[in-house]
Amino acid sequence: MQKYFFHIRQDGVLTEDPDGSEFTTLDEAHDYAVSSAREILANKVKNGKIIDGDSLEVVRPDGSVALTVPLKSALKFD
Repeated sequence: MQKYFFHIRQDGVLTEDPDGSEFTTLDEAHDYAVSSAREILANKVKNGKIIDGDSLEVVRPDGSVALTVPLKSALKFD
């Protein structure tokens, strides 16, 4: 199991995940990030906020960024 932290970058401000979560693969962490992005998007849409540029950064314990998930990439059209 690998621990990953899910930092949120919104409006140019980085909010760090202090606890992280453990996943067997990076793909599982990616799926979790996409699900989390959808929840964040739903709240932003409800509150009439702009979503452009916001993202989730999936970070390893050593501080390196494993991947970045732009929030708007979690939207599906059609």
